[in-house]
Amino acid sequence: MYYLIAAIVFILIISLRQVNQYERGVKFTMGRYSGIMNPGWRIVIPVFQSYKKVDMRVKAVDVPDQKAITRDNVSVTVNAVIYYKVASAEKAIIEVEDFYYAISQYAQTTMRNIVGEVTLDELLAGRDKIAERIKEIVDKETAAWGLSVNNVELKDVSLPETMERTIAKQAEAEREKRAVIINSEGELAASKNMAEAAKMLSATPGALHLRTLQSINDISSDQSNTVVFTIPLEILQAFSGFNKKD
Repeated sequence: MYYLIAAIVFILIISLRQVNQYERGVKFTMGRYSGIMNPGWRIVIPVFQSYKKVDMRVKAVDVPDQKAITRDNVSVTVNAVIYYKVASAEKAIIEVEDFYYAISQYAQTTMRNIVGEVTLDELLAGRDKIAERIKEIVDKETAAWGLSVNNVELKDVSLPETMERTIAKQAEAEREKRAVIINSEGELAASKNMAEAAKMLSATPGALHLRTLQSINDISSDQSNTVVFTIPLEILQAFSGFNKKD
């Protein structure tokens, strides 16, 4: 009796399996799928039953550098990272041999195809949209494998050295163009203001002389300046009038 109890206890001990909180166990009985093992201690009968653990946490897959050609025939190198998790442990084990490898390979192919559908300008300016497009395609395909793609991020887009120089020259030319436009707009605004000020001064009697005196006062405040004072024509005419009276 003692030996029987000891044998039963021994079998129970060797049959115990621990499934962690972040895992699920896919159990097979005599080779057939027989259920999901939730977190905790679970019994798996040796010989007759087996199981595989599946990590249910979000995983990050680093998609290696992929060489691709854009729609306008520019060679680029793109890499990305995919964040996904297992939504169905049963499908992830039964439907695909190695889901980690499978999603990485499928993401590489999809990324090359999507890059080939856009121009270089669209790739550089719309990386978020392209990443979202890759996510939609990969998520749709891998749903049958029990996977759910949370996000896709394009980490880097590398260009050939000659293309980088060309883009740098283009950017410099664009900056010079904008600088010329801004400078010309400033000169135009200044000329309009000066014309308006001249119009106002000429319309007000004595305003021009007052402005002249104010300018002379500003200049004379600096001792290093030499001021040449020009007498307005009206004053000379006034003196000439006095001479005639005499």
